[in-house]
Amino acid sequence: MSTNVRLQDLAEPRGTLTEGLVALIRNRPVGQADLDATALLVLDGVANMLAGRRTEPGRKLLAFLERHPEDAGRRALVMGGLMHILEVDDLHKASVVHPACVTVPAALALASEAGAGGRAFLEAVLVGYEACARVGMSVGGGHYRTWHNTGTCGTFGGTMTAAQMLGLSDGEAVHALGNAGTQSAGLWEFLDTGAMSKHLHAGRAAEAGVVSAELAALGFTGPPAILEGPRGLYAGACPDPDPGAVLRDADGPWQVHLTSIKPWPSCRHTHPVVDAALELAGRVEMSAVERIEVSTYQAAIDVCDRPSPESEYEAKFSLQHCVAISLLDGKCEFASFGPEARARAAELCAETRVRSGDTYSEAYPRDWGGEVTVHLAGGGAVTAARTACKGDPEAALSRDEMIVKAGMLLAFAGFDDADRLVADLLAMASGGAVPEIAL
Repeated sequence: MSTNVRLQDLAEPRGTLTEGLVALIRNRPVGQADLDATALLVLDGVANMLAGRRTEPGRKLLAFLERHPEDAGRRALVMGGLMHILEVDDLHKASVVHPACVTVPAALALASEAGAGGRAFLEAVLVGYEACARVGMSVGGGHYRTWHNTGTCGTFGGTMTAAQMLGLSDGEAVHALGNAGTQSAGLWEFLDTGAMSKHLHAGRAAEAGVVSAELAALGFTGPPAILEGPRGLYAGACPDPDPGAVLRDADGPWQVHLTSIKPWPSCRHTHPVVDAALELAGRVEMSAVERIEVSTYQAAIDVCDRPSPESEYEAKFSLQHCVAISLLDGKCEFASFGPEARARAAELCAETRVRSGDTYSEAYPRDWGGEVTVHLAGGGAVTAARTACKGDPEAALSRDEMIVKAGMLLAFAGFDDADRLVADLLAMASGGAVPEIAL
């Protein structure tokens, strides 16, 4: 078959979930508030990406990119990986997907080739968020016990963004999503050693999006029932899928409005109890602490029950350390996870017990909650609880707080003229051009 054949000239898939997803997304109106929200999320993602350069995994990813400087897929891979390193990138709670690191890199990698303006760029990111969130909400809780949703479901977001950037037809987009799904991967095994694989999950999801969309534009077909088919994603990796979630609540808000921003540089599962510990920090005399009890939902324990973290990355995935250092210092920042902080918190970590609370487990993933109880010598105790974290839609950061956070990340990155970059990224929502961002 000639490579210039377009997929609308082929037999179009009918009646599949991916076809329905494409139709749902592309028939929704986009308003100014949607673009403004997306621009803030893009700002957060880009600031995370640039800050990620100043880390050991980041330097390795940049060295890899030097070998493939002209490859859009490889650029997306590296940008996605960089964006996910510092653990301060955004998160969509109901899907347990980090959307920025799989969608924004795909859009950036194709921006020059596509010649997209700022509005088109933001619309591409907007639809990517929708795709990965809806697929993520459908895979079920059992999937997350083994699979990292950002890697598996994120491929659909990266692909939908890339399909929009390249102007694919609906049929082409369906086939691109089919090939994205067959590349879905990302296993939690890296947690046992603190390996760098988590960053690769995000990067590969973004790269799969670019590759799948570019191939679809050339007439390369993919399985249209990649989600619900007898040998599709649900059958292979989802013990308890909810296929109806893909198309449910079609008239609800765009998923960008339901996405959380992370104020603390640790795994999002730790944030409810970080918030609670920070509330207690000013109320507790630390010398009087006898023991600490943490109650949260089971998924947080599955990923973050780590009483003796031995590295910075393990500490970011330790409920015990995050609570202990937040109580000790009254803050949670990049320095909270280094060797000095881990040494100071070690004794308190050893006195911290983590358990699953039925109320919190039943509410997850709709709500990510938890509580911290500090037991004091002499029998007293103080407790703080959260059903939503700072940065969730229910407790959202303001536009100004988002800009301050971006400035912090850009300062960490050593980026010159941060104010200009912030202004240029936000201006895309009102018709500005896509700024050039050099790695």
